[in-house]
Amino acid sequence: MNLKATNNVEINKYELEVEVTPEEFNEAINTVYKRESKKMNIPGFRKGHAPRAFVEKYYGEEVFFEAAVDHLYRPLVMDAIEKSGLQVISLGDFKIDEIGKDKGVLCKLTVITKPEANIQGYKGIEVTKAPVTVTDEDVEQEISRVQDRNSRMVTVEDRAAENGDLVTIDFDGYVDGKQFDGGKAENYDLSLGAGQFIPGFEDQVVGHNTGDEFDVNVTFPEDYHAEELKGKPAVFKIKLHEIKKKELPTVDDEFVKDVSEFDTLEEYKNDIRDRLTKQREKAADADVENQLVEAIIDKVEATIPDEMVENEVDEIINSFAYRLQSQGLKLETYLKYTGQSTDDLRVQYKPQAERQVKVRLGLEKIAELENIQITEEETAAEFKRLAEAYGMPEESVKNLVTAEGINADLKNQKAIDLVRENAVITEKKEEAQEKKPAKKAPKKKAEEGDAPAKPKRKAAKKEEAPAEETQG
Repeated sequence: MNLKATNNVEINKYELEVEVTPEEFNEAINTVYKRESKKMNIPGFRKGHAPRAFVEKYYGEEVFFEAAVDHLYRPLVMDAIEKSGLQVISLGDFKIDEIGKDKGVLCKLTVITKPEANIQGYKGIEVTKAPVTVTDEDVEQEISRVQDRNSRMVTVEDRAAENGDLVTIDFDGYVDGKQFDGGKAENYDLSLGAGQFIPGFEDQVVGHNTGDEFDVNVTFPEDYHAEELKGKPAVFKIKLHEIKKKELPTVDDEFVKDVSEFDTLEEYKNDIRDRLTKQREKAADADVENQLVEAIIDKVEATIPDEMVENEVDEIINSFAYRLQSQGLKLETYLKYTGQSTDDLRVQYKPQAERQVKVRLGLEKIAELENIQITEEETAAEFKRLAEAYGMPEESVKNLVTAEGINADLKNQKAIDLVRENAVITEKKEEAQEKKPAKKAPKKKAEEGDAPAKPKRKAAKKEEAPAEETQG
């Protein structure tokens, strides 16, 4: 096969003129004849035993042309691209100008190439870094979260219900003197003050004692989801079975031994401070890198073909589908549940794809300008790291990821490291604030539409403190 010409027809688009010699074409015809003739019936011959000349005479000389071109297509394309020296990212049209046993094949292949990117000013980029501080209050808040996770609910018998309590109630709702669908439940656990039900409901439970039977009078919001209940006054007959309150463990050395590997409260506090510092340092570094990436995107100059962006969208969707599959959910099922289509996902991910393409082009150009190289040792170390991260043998990783792909990623990482090393990083100054005593976070207000019309099932006990729920 010969590459006769490489014609630049548009920006990032080339037309390759390729010639297949008569000898190569006839060899391809022979190959497909041996395969295809087994399916053909020729009078006077057993199936699959007719000579090629008889088959061509019976069906026509061109009977094997299409299959022969299909047989040649992949090696033809690979050979033409290699000889052209182009960085091809996508294939376009393929058309045949001439074909025949005596002529061979003369064809044209359209290819989309990787754009040439330019970037300047990638050294000395000015960014800001958030200061990393951990206060005593931060440490105490973290301890409080752990304390809350290790709390227990205890029955209260010596007082009335208060906000923050968990009460077990029966309720039976009436509108216009009639029960309505979903307005009744028994032994329902309600967290007072959490805003689970419509405004006013929980407030009227507060102040009652275990065993009390009473009415709660509320009005459904005008925008309530059930049309027949919007704006309607309702009466709920309540029976209060039990009141529970949260009992927190005492924070001391014994508590520390139960929840950590440390023996004293002081050691535990120091460990929390160290962990929070590292977390915030990591977050601050990530923010700096994001600022640098944004700056690189702004500085890249390139005419990016649509095909390159669409290929990136494909990669993002494939990665998303893989993550879903690892959670036991197929992409098709996810789309059905969310009422979306693949086209919707493509539109959603296109801006992200455009940014990823642009930053990759910028980093690759920086790596080229700075002559960044990757050693065999670095490549081997990255294969090993990936194998350990995914719990796979190294050979399996090498079957999935090429060394070229690994090296490209490593070059890009070195490029962003170089940009960071040469960046002008200034630390943000915290605004001076008057020191005020710490306050408890206000409870979330009940949202309109919250109601006991369709009570939720009891939530299973979680490690973390349960988030406030919204009913309805």
